[in-house]
Amino acid sequence: MSAMITLDTLNRWLSAPVESERLEFKEAKQQFDTTKLMRYCVALSNEGGGYLVLGVTDRLLRQVVGSQAFATPSHLNDIKARIVDKLHIRVDAVELAHPDGRVLVFDIPARPAAHPLDYDGAYLMRAGEDLVPMTPDQLRRIFAEGQPDWFAQAAKQNASADEVIALLDTQAYFDLSRLPYPTTREGVLERLRGEGLIEQTEAGWTITNLAAILLAKKLDEFSPALARKAARVVIYEGIDKTQTREDKTGLRGYAVGFGSLVDFVHSAAPQNRSIEQVVREEVKMFPKQALRELIANALVHQDFQASGASVMIEMYADRVEISNPGTPPIRVERFIDEYRSRNERLADLMRRLGICEEKGSGVDKVVKAAEVFQLPAPDFRVGELRTTAILFAHQDFASMSKVDRIRACYQHCCLMYVSNQRMSNQSLRERFGLPESKAATVSLVIGATKEEKLIKADETETSSTRYARYLPFWA
Repeated sequence: MSAMITLDTLNRWLSAPVESERLEFKEAKQQFDTTKLMRYCVALSNEGGGYLVLGVTDRLLRQVVGSQAFATPSHLNDIKARIVDKLHIRVDAVELAHPDGRVLVFDIPARPAAHPLDYDGAYLMRAGEDLVPMTPDQLRRIFAEGQPDWFAQAAKQNASADEVIALLDTQAYFDLSRLPYPTTREGVLERLRGEGLIEQTEAGWTITNLAAILLAKKLDEFSPALARKAARVVIYEGIDKTQTREDKTGLRGYAVGFGSLVDFVHSAAPQNRSIEQVVREEVKMFPKQALRELIANALVHQDFQASGASVMIEMYADRVEISNPGTPPIRVERFIDEYRSRNERLADLMRRLGICEEKGSGVDKVVKAAEVFQLPAPDFRVGELRTTAILFAHQDFASMSKVDRIRACYQHCCLMYVSNQRMSNQSLRERFGLPESKAATVSLVIGATKEEKLIKADETETSSTRYARYLPFWA
């Protein structure tokens, strides 16, 4: 791989819009700390391998500044040998003679399957500018590599044909697939077998976890472990957990029970009085489209290896929190424009059954719905063991905190960008429902969001502040 690294390769990297999973730039004009090098080797290797490039600024627009780190052949060979001794991986190094100075590229291989790398006991990954410990969820995923896929494991073995039909809602499956129901039982079984949902053995039929989690009439008829994967809905009386109005756990598989789950959550939501006054009809506080997307996301992206944990939908008087076990493989700031699923088989089938949106469009719809319904921007939070999406009840601009306003500005900027448009003072005013007289106030929000390095000015547009256009930081 390193033999292919040339000046042309470097020039392509310099023009990349952001540092990717496989690229990390450091100036390192005079030197580069050995411990820091080791830690970056661990993080990049844990993320699938990549390149650490010394002698290049790590801010856009990137420029070659030259590096004297590990400048002699003996010094370079010594550090490569120390990496092998300490980390047990072989890292190549390539020196490039760029017109603006020497560039040193460390070519870091991917870690072995099921073996995360550590440096002095710390299993590292990158998070923006920082190196941070991997979460227990991410480590569990790595250690599980090479083991049988959870979805392919058996939920029930040696079932008769009649038991398969009795346990799985095959009618709903064909309805969701928009296919006519076969005239024979064999036709039903063959279709499920072709999807990899069931397998035939000499002793009968094996119903996979994928079939059960999607199509079960009753999850508890399979196993307590599968029953604990059912979504749970808790509705509270106020804004905290002190008084519970309803606590309901689902019984059916995700696909066959999805519509009724969304209907139940939506019907429990309070009214959005501000919208009611405008359209003169009852409108629920939380848009059904947004609830649908967030619930589907939580079901699809959860960590199925986490035992005893399920998707939680908790509704309060002023918000609804939808959480799932596990942490996302991408940063929350990139939810709007990027997509990566830990459970692609499940996601693919859920898309084909009409439950999920096409890749990467779900969060866009959530943000758009929040804008249309005059709600604060949804918030996405990652804890140590769970990922939570929060939809808030209506709030006037004056009541929003600075953090709320910055989050709304960033999300609006992302939404405009993925729609091939650009955010402006006017578009953000319209998002907040503010008149032109509030242009200066909105400029302060834009300035604060720029200070947080979440957005930047579109340099291809006018330099006039009044007509300025803005891009997300990653564009």
